[in-house]
Amino acid sequence: MSAAPLLRQVFGFDAFRPGQEEIVNAVAQGRDVLAIMPTGGGKSLCYQLPALMRDGVTVVISPLIALIRDQVRALREAGVSAGALTSANTEDETREVFDALREGGLKLLYMAPERLASGGTLPMLRRAGVTAIAVDEAHCVSQWGHDFRPDYLRIGELRATLDVPLAAFTATADAETQGEIVQRLFGQAAPLTFLRGFDRPNIRLAFQPKDGPRKQILDYAQARRGQSGIVYCGTRAKTETLAAALNDAGLNAVAYHGGMDPAQRREVEALFQREDGLIVTATVAFGMGIDKPDIRWVAHADLPKSIEAYYQEIGRAGRDGAPADTLTLFGPDDIRLRRTQIDEGLAPPDRKLADHARLNTLLGLADAVTCRRQQLLAYFGEQSGPCGNCDICETPPETFDATQPVRKVLSAILRTGENFGAGHVIDILLGNATEKVTARGHDHLPTFGCGRELSRSAWQAVIRQMLGRDLIRPDPAKHGGLAITQSAHPVLRGEVAITLRRDLVRAARPAYTPREMVAEEDAPLLAALKARRRELAEAQRVPAYVIFPDRTLIEMATVRPATLDQMARISGVGAKKLQSYGAQFLEVIAGDAPALHPARRALAGRPAGELFDRLQEAQLRLGRGEGGTDKPLSVSTSTLRRIAQDRPRDLSRYLDPARLDRFGESFAAEIAATD
Repeated sequence: MSAAPLLRQVFGFDAFRPGQEEIVNAVAQGRDVLAIMPTGGGKSLCYQLPALMRDGVTVVISPLIALIRDQVRALREAGVSAGALTSANTEDETREVFDALREGGLKLLYMAPERLASGGTLPMLRRAGVTAIAVDEAHCVSQWGHDFRPDYLRIGELRATLDVPLAAFTATADAETQGEIVQRLFGQAAPLTFLRGFDRPNIRLAFQPKDGPRKQILDYAQARRGQSGIVYCGTRAKTETLAAALNDAGLNAVAYHGGMDPAQRREVEALFQREDGLIVTATVAFGMGIDKPDIRWVAHADLPKSIEAYYQEIGRAGRDGAPADTLTLFGPDDIRLRRTQIDEGLAPPDRKLADHARLNTLLGLADAVTCRRQQLLAYFGEQSGPCGNCDICETPPETFDATQPVRKVLSAILRTGENFGAGHVIDILLGNATEKVTARGHDHLPTFGCGRELSRSAWQAVIRQMLGRDLIRPDPAKHGGLAITQSAHPVLRGEVAITLRRDLVRAARPAYTPREMVAEEDAPLLAALKARRRELAEAQRVPAYVIFPDRTLIEMATVRPATLDQMARISGVGAKKLQSYGAQFLEVIAGDAPALHPARRALAGRPAGELFDRLQEAQLRLGRGEGGTDKPLSVSTSTLRRIAQDRPRDLSRYLDPARLDRFGESFAAEIAATD
């Protein structure tokens, strides 16, 4: 049967939504398809309808069980034979699905990606007569994406083995993520790609700097009393405290996070689907599987991880096409947390650099001077005019020509070798002769004191907006030192002017911030040391503190030992740990590990180590005698170690007559100098 009659007969629609029909026809014809459609654009119909138009079974890989169960229930109510194999099935449900597969009566089989790890899945799908695969939320295949699911990497192998067409769907994919989807799911076969737009014009976009964030969220929710909403929080604890605050204010709210019992989470999901006006305060664990069309607002109590995560999360509002609101709060602590999460991750340096660039894009959206929707869509490769439905369009901010302040920042960064963070750069601009500034001679730079016209908080706001423009980025290879980007060069040359928001510079004022474990300049190095500790701990399957406790890493980040001898003086670094881990942590601090003979490494941090070095220098100096023309002689490293440890007064037990004659007097002098 063709698409149009089934559309009306089964799903009850008289017409397709914009962009749906072409995709449905391509999938029904057996083409490999990648479809990028906005949330609420009707993605599920684009694989459900073709499944009814062809023979055999269509397997649907979907990431969340709650979403699978909702879709199966809706299809069955529409008269479609659909089933699911998930960990949430009862024995009777699983038996019913297998019976339907054996009898050839099932049209759509939903599976969570984790099912693909089972050895019996592939033979079962072969016997079932699978003729197509559909992948929902295909961005989960991106290994560095915000919703990565490892088992999604098995889908490409499944497609190749079954040799059937595959259709992949997502609402969140920039150009890099699209490339990963094609590579991992389709291999060499280039899919027919449909880009059906990212715009959700019914959603109002708004950002606010944090200024009493709990009150900001409470006021926002009070103004929308009776409407279903989601508040995304950065921590599990915050979901619970914020839910309690909302309930105390007379609003109906419940918390949701990954640390809850699965039964509790299912109860919250069902409650949110069922009740009008309920607010869920949640971590990002909530939302992907919630097929609720009338969520009227989404607020972020903390800055999201990336622009993709932001777009995915706000997209859960207004799926019915009716007006919906969003609000995102952000502050310096959020930015610091997100930077640290990137720096402490195990991704390679180029990926960390890309993640910092993504975060910069989100900061640019937060500090936008012009229409937010224009910036958001431009990130995903779409051009548009001012939307009229964001806070910037409604109330344009006051701006100023910031070209000269920006050039001062860029000059200070370049003159200090792109090795330092914002705090050090600002000290130079303000002319603060701190110990770090003077120790490096930065108080003699031309830029020292050239920025006294702005306060520290104002410079912080300027630098944050520069990050948002991607003029500068933290360099993970230099432990977060700010580096200029290619787009900054025309600014330095005076070819491009920079306009920034004055309200954010004026409003930027010191707020209470919990005391940091290390100075701002040392925070990126501490993050890198923690990342190395995590690598070692995961490899050995031990808790991180077993490698080194936090206080030891804090001292490493502050002192920055350059040799194993210096490392041995760090509190918590004993002889065994120095042997096991010293060189690896020096690699992080200094960029490479000093090459030491194992015999010398065993003496690291002890007086015997210094004596060993002096004995070795004496041996090299006298290797061919005082005049440099005698027969070459040397002393083994193990012997040098014994002499350094024992500091004997009689060297005849350690050296044969020839070596005693050559080196004895000099060695004895070095030993005496140690005593």
